[in-house]
Amino acid sequence: MEYQNDELNFLHFFDKIGYNIGEGMIHHVNLHYHKSFDFFPELVMFFAAYTVNKTFRRKTVAPTHIKDSICFFFKNVFDDTPRSKRTESPAIRAFPATYSYTSTFRKDPRRVQVVAVIISAEYLKGFLKEDASKFQYLFDTRYDFIIEEIMTDDILRTINDIVKKEEAGNLSAFHYKLKAMELIFYLFKSLSKREQPVHQKLSHKDIQSIYKVRDKILSSLSQPGSIDELKQIAGMNELKMRKIFTQIFGMGIYDYYQHFRMQEAARLLREEKLSVSEVGYQVGFENLSHFSRTFEKYIGKKPKKYSLEQ
Repeated sequence: MEYQNDELNFLHFFDKIGYNIGEGMIHHVNLHYHKSFDFFPELVMFFAAYTVNKTFRRKTVAPTHIKDSICFFFKNVFDDTPRSKRTESPAIRAFPATYSYTSTFRKDPRRVQVVAVIISAEYLKGFLKEDASKFQYLFDTRYDFIIEEIMTDDILRTINDIVKKEEAGNLSAFHYKLKAMELIFYLFKSLSKREQPVHQKLSHKDIQSIYKVRDKILSSLSQPGSIDELKQIAGMNELKMRKIFTQIFGMGIYDYYQHFRMQEAARLLREEKLSVSEVGYQVGFENLSHFSRTFEKYIGKKPKKYSLEQ
């Protein structure tokens, strides 16, 4: 069933799938546009853009009416929003129905954009077939988990196909269900590149601490924090910090830092039209040859070539 773009229908959709959005979301959020689809009992999908007009906190839980669901949230992923108007960088999070955490929604005039696909674990296993064993950590109900994945061009393109203004026309529901599964396909294609470490059970405190480490890394891309500083922020030893960071984000601390450092360099070349030398110095490189090699490793092209193609 498709739910059209009005607030009462959107609230009815959440009620139908057993998703408690909380009083804060009702009273302190302005919805700009939204659309939702349910394909019971396999999956539901919705997308929305909103602004927060008053800071509030809410406990995030998965819908109760989809058995053993896994939630995939794609945040700030629409390509028609300038970086300056985004609340934060694009991100993908996945967590199971058993996992709950408290989120803070901060007052901000900039739009937050989300696409969510919530899918039955059994249906997902059937979709993955023999490949399901590679992602056992998603289906092991003994452990809660949260993972965050890097956005890829395929995922961005698919999401923008989903939320574009043109309607699908005939077979609309079929079209959107296929798009939801296409999105899941590209996400799992990306997840398949991860190493297969043993996933440990994480406490809410552990997760909060690692996200503080992540926030510190992203707050200063031109000057990385020392491991000693990151350990102090995390409140845990180095080995534990590195293991949990890799478990959640799919890569080590240094690679994560370099990935986003080069993403920022690419943005400066693409949007700010700075020279290669200006960008290199701005993201903290003293040796431009080193910058060029690092940029090519993470972006796939030398910065000069990348700049000329923009």
